[in-house]
Amino acid sequence: MIFLLLAIISSAMISVIMRISTEKNEGKYAPLAMNYLICTLLSAGYAGFGRLFPAHAGLGLTLGLGAISGVLFLAAFLLLQINVQKNGVVFSAVFMKLGLLVPMALSILFFGEIPTWLQGVGFLAAVGAILLMHLQKGAGNARAAGGLILLLLAGGGSDAMAKVFETLGPGELANQFLFYNFLVAFLLCLALVIWKKEKIGRREMLFGALLGIPNFFSTKFLLMALGDLPAVIVYPTFSVGTILVVTVAGLLLFKEKLGKRQALAMSVILLALILLNI
Repeated sequence: MIFLLLAIISSAMISVIMRISTEKNEGKYAPLAMNYLICTLLSAGYAGFGRLFPAHAGLGLTLGLGAISGVLFLAAFLLLQINVQKNGVVFSAVFMKLGLLVPMALSILFFGEIPTWLQGVGFLAAVGAILLMHLQKGAGNARAAGGLILLLLAGGGSDAMAKVFETLGPGELANQFLFYNFLVAFLLCLALVIWKKEKIGRREMLFGALLGIPNFFSTKFLLMALGDLPAVIVYPTFSVGTILVVTVAGLLLFKEKLGKRQALAMSVILLALILLNI
């Protein structure tokens, strides 16, 4: 459980830092590229710089899964940007959060992790809380449903890759999996920086580094949590737990206020967390 809590805290820190970063940086991809570079270096350090490509029977599988995960990582971010422009932040946030349906379905259908009825109720409460938190009257209607579905699949798919590796991949190459994941995401994002001719200055390097540290540990702790707990508990707890911590941080750090709908959603989240962990 401690790894799941650490993953939630790290994920919440990403949201807080990204909020600050968007107010300070002009480039969209430069800070993200620096973030992935820091993640790559951290994962290389954990794996051992001399063991990044070890002679292991599972190296090919690890490399392939890591590369797919890296592509999904960046694709989810790009699809989020596109959907925010076409469908607005409300629908985009909802479908990004509902990506937890993908690893949940994967775990139930292919890995035989069946939740108890109380955990099932907790999962439904978690989904309901996400909808309640984001969907408001007057938010507008989604115009590009296809883009929202792709966002759900990419976001959920990137999260699900941790479970896929935890189940199919060699556990001793977990750090190498993270290295390949972040390396691919960095190289693809760097290509975007070059294509868009964005500059990487001190400010982008600073926020990229600040973002990369919790981003790396969020992914690492999530992978470790999946080794201790069933995915049907980890993913919904991780999702709504992050929402809870981010909301508290918004109240304390940014003096945000909760409306009645958001306050009710927070109550449902607390209920979901209790049911998921019974």
